[in-house]
Amino acid sequence: MNEYEVFRLIWWALLGVLLIGLAVMDGFDLGAAMLMPFIGKTDAERRVVINTVGPVWEGNQVWLILGGGAIFAAWPMLYAVSFSGFYFAILLLLLSLILRPVGFKYRSKLHGTKWRNFWDGALFVGGLVPALVYGVAFGNVLQGVPFSFDDTLRMTYTGSLLGLFNPFALLCGLISVSMLVMHGGAYVACKTEGFLRARAQKAATYAGILTILLFAAAGVWASQLDGYVVQKFAGTDGPSNMLLKTVTLAPGGLFTNYHIAPYTMIVPAIAFLGAVATIALTRAAKMPGVTFITSGLAVAGIIGTAGVSLFPFMLPSSSVPNDSLIVWDTSSSLLTLQIMLVATIIFLPIILAYTSWIYYVLRGPVTLATIARDDHTAY
Repeated sequence: MNEYEVFRLIWWALLGVLLIGLAVMDGFDLGAAMLMPFIGKTDAERRVVINTVGPVWEGNQVWLILGGGAIFAAWPMLYAVSFSGFYFAILLLLLSLILRPVGFKYRSKLHGTKWRNFWDGALFVGGLVPALVYGVAFGNVLQGVPFSFDDTLRMTYTGSLLGLFNPFALLCGLISVSMLVMHGGAYVACKTEGFLRARAQKAATYAGILTILLFAAAGVWASQLDGYVVQKFAGTDGPSNMLLKTVTLAPGGLFTNYHIAPYTMIVPAIAFLGAVATIALTRAAKMPGVTFITSGLAVAGIIGTAGVSLFPFMLPSSSVPNDSLIVWDTSSSLLTLQIMLVATIIFLPIILAYTSWIYYVLRGPVTLATIARDDHTAY
């Protein structure tokens, strides 16, 4: 392989790693927020759930920033098309994410029941809406997005916010919600004891079953969809010009890579096996730490399945398939990818190191006694 091809593949893989990191690390606190009103029967129990993620949720947002930064620098045209086309969806996402810091900070400032119930609802919405929007976005990417370029590479997007919430995309959104509830339940079970742990494990079990069923249904549905296939392009080391290729639609095209390289089936298999293992462990009420790992593997497998299914596409165009964005014609220059890789090699281990240290320092369960002892400092 030539050098430019190698670096494009590396950054395709790194983007996948960052998206998986976002889903795994930020996903469990979204799941915990969605579960909090249901597994917390009293105000004190809800505070316990909130404080399982309270010290770490802000740090988990680093993965969102890293993902956005990587798309901006390594895949600028993908950044331009997706952030322009999904503008109102991203605005909806940001507005819901804003509810989280406000909810965490304000909830315990007053003791009134109505006050705290209001912020509990805000935290629930701040967990549900991002999870749903993330999944809906993936569902639209798998189907293709209505955009095109003119001969000067100026982009035109013809979709709408409501158009993004089509049936297949909503199914993907439900998969995202259920898998993050499963992941959040597994995390809360790690960080709590007694009745709260039992309720979290029960919720993770049901969410895991739903995730398997929805993921299987999405696979069956996707097999009936037309997929995009590259017929002709300028080469893996060609210029980043989206107008120099030919793309066709083929029935079942989303499964092309699995036929060409059957070993890629290991990725969706990881999703299924991770979810099955999570269900088995939560039902047995044993090894909550291992359960959190298996749920993380399920999340990684689901995100990875989307990436493997799409490759080499980054963002297909449903209106003009030839204008689709693929790995080989969407990246930054070779020099930019090289410089960014050096920066990633330096800074990503630092991020992983301090993240690991934080979780090590904050290890151990959050209990009702913990909240009572730290009543004025806990969320």
